[in-house]
This record gives sequence, structure tokens and C-alpha cells, in this order.
Amino acid sequence: MSIIEIALIGVGLAMDAFAVSICKGLAMRRMNYKKAIIIAAFFGVFQALMPALGYVLGTTFANKIAAIDHWIAFILLALIGANMIKEALSSDDDECQDDSLRLGDLIMLSIATSIDALAVGITFAFFNVSLLLSVSMIGIITFIICVIGVKVGNVFGEKYKSKAELAGGLILIVMGAKILIDHLFF
Repeated sequence: MSIIEIALIGVGLAMDAFAVSICKGLAMRRMNYKKAIIIAAFFGVFQALMPALGYVLGTTFANKIAAIDHWIAFILLALIGANMIKEALSSDDDECQDDSLRLGDLIMLSIATSIDALAVGITFAFFNVSLLLSVSMIGIITFIICVIGVKVGNVFGEKYKSKAELAGGLILIVMGAKILIDHLFF
């Protein structure tokens, strides 16, 4: 995988966290950059840790399923992307009411928004991917996108939340399809 592909996957993965960051910004009366950085740091760290964990899990059985690894990568990315698109099209706005930074809530939100990254990490185990570079890029991209998300939520509100999830889902599906096509035809 190229750096551009990893960056695109990072952007796609960050869209769930971006949507929650928009909600956190929406709940703030005034923009609070300290809160934005804390929120972004939690999401960025978890988005970086989960693919690393997935990579470790994937490497334990990668050689046993090498013949179908491209199909597994495609199916995982397509399912994650489809789920993000489904969430984007639903109208559940309950998470946008709370601007608190309770540790338990931040950890739960960080885990919930980074589960897809665990599955992506499994797919990384099937390809020649620099784990340190990949998880660093994903974490940094998520951090930056989430700071922007809090600001967007504070300024524009709910308008961009579902569009972000929709874009993230489409990016992951396209990346999964590219992996499959590259393996089958090139």
C-alpha cells in the first residue's frame, strides 16, 4: 500500500470520530480549543492503537489465509464502509447533546469509533505495510480531523455530520475494491 492509500484509509476511518467531534462542538456554547484537543487526542490515540492491535491479530493467521486475504480485506472494508453509510443515512442525533469530557465517556466513544480501525489493521497484516508509519498517519490524521470537527460542529452544527460519515464509508469501500482489483488483475 502506498502512503496515499494509507492516508485515504486514515481519512475514511476518521470520519466516525469526526462526526462525534462535530456533535461535541455542537454542544459547546463557545469554541473551547482545550476540549477540542482532548477529544481529538483520545480519538487519535485509539484510531492508532486499534490497527496496531488488528495487525498483531492478523499476522497470527495471515500465512494460513494468504490465498484469500484480498477478499477478506475487501469484505471488511466494504462492510465497515456500508455501516458508515447506513449510519449517515439514519437520523439518530442523541449523541450531540453532551459537551462533557468524562473519561469513561471519552474512552467508550473512542473505542466505538475505532473498532473499524481494528479490522483495517487485520487487513494491513496481509500486505506489505509499515505498521509504525500506518498507525502514526492514521492517528495524526484523526487528531487533525477531530479538532476541525469540533470547530465545524461549533460553527455549523449538524449540517456536515452525516456527510462526513457518508464520505468515510465511500472511501473505505473504494479502497477495499481497489485492493481486490489490484490483486485479481495486476
